[in-house]
Amino acid sequence: MIAPAANAVTPVSSGPLGAVAAGHPLAVDAALAVLQTGGNAVDAAVAAHAVLAVVMPNACGVGGDSLFLVRTPSGVTAVNGSGRSARTAPEGEATDDGGGSVTVPGSVHAWGELVSRHGRQSLSDALGPAIRVAEDGFDVDKSLVTAVHEQRDRLVRGGAGDWALMHASAGARLRQPELAAVLGAVATDGTQAFYGGRIADALCRAVHRDGGRLDLTDLESHQTVVGEPVSIAWDGGRVHVQPPSSQGVLLAMALQWLDERGGTVHVAVREHVQVELTEAVFGFRDRCISDGAALLDQPLAIDPVHASRRGGPRAYLHTTGVAVADAEGAVVSSLLSVFDDFGSGTFVAEGGFTLNNRAGGFTTGPNSPGPGRQPVHTLAPILVENGSGFLALATPGADGQVQTLLQLLCRLRWDGASLPEAVAAPRWRSEGGELLVGSGHPGAADLRWRGHRVVTVDDGDPRLGAVVSAANGAWKGIRPSATGDWRRQVATGGT
Repeated sequence: MIAPAANAVTPVSSGPLGAVAAGHPLAVDAALAVLQTGGNAVDAAVAAHAVLAVVMPNACGVGGDSLFLVRTPSGVTAVNGSGRSARTAPEGEATDDGGGSVTVPGSVHAWGELVSRHGRQSLSDALGPAIRVAEDGFDVDKSLVTAVHEQRDRLVRGGAGDWALMHASAGARLRQPELAAVLGAVATDGTQAFYGGRIADALCRAVHRDGGRLDLTDLESHQTVVGEPVSIAWDGGRVHVQPPSSQGVLLAMALQWLDERGGTVHVAVREHVQVELTEAVFGFRDRCISDGAALLDQPLAIDPVHASRRGGPRAYLHTTGVAVADAEGAVVSSLLSVFDDFGSGTFVAEGGFTLNNRAGGFTTGPNSPGPGRQPVHTLAPILVENGSGFLALATPGADGQVQTLLQLLCRLRWDGASLPEAVAAPRWRSEGGELLVGSGHPGAADLRWRGHRVVTVDDGDPRLGAVVSAANGAWKGIRPSATGDWRRQVATGGT
């Protein structure tokens, strides 16, 4: 078994009503408050999402996307809150910055759809904590100040020069009345308040000013995609991943190979084989949008001894997550994002938020840019089912999401690790032809010997992920509980 990283602390929380893990303590507080007032895991997850949209604008926001996997007594549902490029977007032309990189934001519509289908409280109840945080303010942390500094030129170009956040120092109180008003309108009038009327007009003006083409018809025609997950056998149970447009099927491809052959892989080469699987499945990334679950039929060529050096995964990084479990059996695994830091940099001044740059995910082939299309999406939360319980797992990290979750599931299955031990252990990440390996990883020398281009990084490097998880039922003896990650800022709580 791979030992946890030195001084690693993996927070675990539990409670009789439920438990939450999220990328910010205020999001955990909001979710717990909803659980305490009679809401279920879905209501709590939406409340946490909305607060994250207020306090982590570099990673997510109402101008971005949210993807969910939801387990209720009736089954597992995949909710895809991401949008399309403009109907008038040019064929074959894409950018990862400015108004031309903006796709229709899907988060707000997904929140409403989720609460309507599976919540116990109203959307207004779920958004209440976020409205209060936006109105009353929160203390800006150093990481957010650093993100602003690094992206200042893009943000100023996108119209955010007068945004209060641009002038905030670490520890300062940031109030966002414009964003509070947006959330308040959605709470009062429903999601149509975001996709039509004053807010939509302001959004379209901002996009056009910054060189993009989204218009009111694009916004008004947006729909959240709700359907079944892609599911595979795993360790006597099931793993459920997001269907297209998510690239979650890449994880399913690797897990399916391991479920069928992993028992024959010697422990000495297990990490190497996982890296090889990662690079093999990412060769199919551009086909996720067109082939989806059919990719599970594709053979994967793996060299069991030497590195193939195929590369594949990219170096994108960002996003944040929420996982919630309640005492009645509901479990939510979710991620929300604006893609790059502050997304496109395009700022909607009337609403106090930036817009995503998800069109930067277009590449070639079936994933090529064009009018009214969805790019392959990096957000890939999962649910693990062991027959008597469900475990939600999600992590930020773009193409690193598939890799981090692959390592976690393998450690749970073959290393005999507990969930906190598996989360705390050193990790690797393949990106840009290199293999980033945590300095505490005992297999680093072997991976280098096998021909991988190993680059040693700190065990806490944010590129290695920041897992949120929640479980209920009898998942390895754990009842409603949540586990965080010592990397980045991940908070947990139970009530």
